[in-house]
Amino acid sequence: MELQTLVPIEEYLSTSYSPDCEYKDGLVLERNVGTEPHSWLQGQLVAYFNRRRKQWKIRAYAELRIKVRENRYALPDVCVYNEPAPKERYPSVLPFLWIEILSPSDIMIDVWGKANELIRCGVPYVWIIDPETLESELRTASGVTHISDKTLSIPATSIVIPLEEVLND
Repeated sequence: MELQTLVPIEEYLSTSYSPDCEYKDGLVLERNVGTEPHSWLQGQLVAYFNRRRKQWKIRAYAELRIKVRENRYALPDVCVYNEPAPKERYPSVLPFLWIEILSPSDIMIDVWGKANELIRCGVPYVWIIDPETLESELRTASGVTHISDKTLSIPATSIVIPLEEVLND
C-alpha cells in the first residue's frame, strides 16, 4: 500500500502541477491525462460555448481549479457559469454545468463517485462524455439520463450542445 503525505491547502494552491492535480482532504490527486480525442473535444466544447457566450449569457472554462467544498478543489475538463461569472482565482461558486470527458485510464466507479460528490455539493448538471463514441450521460440530483441522440439540452435554457456539430465546427 502506497503511503501518501498530507499536503496543506496553502501549499496545494501555491503549487503548479503538470498536469494539474485535484485536492481532497489533504491529498493531492493526479488526474488521468487525456488523449487526442479527449483534448480535441475539450477544446471544441470551450470554443462552441464561447462563440455563444453572449447569446446564452455564459462563460466557459477549461481545467479551472474550483473550490467544491472545504478542503476539496477539483478541475472539470470544461465548466460553464452563468454571467456574471466569478472573478476569484479559484472560484468557490460552483458552475451550473460541469463536464467530464473520459480518458482511457478512467475508472467509471471513480468518475461516477466524483459526479455524485459534485451534485451533493450543489453542481446542478454533470455531463460525462466518451470522446471516442460521443456516448454520454447527464447526472443531476434527480438521477442519471443517458443522452441517446448525442445532443445535450439544458432544461429551462436555450442551451443545446450537439456533440457531432461541436466536433465538426
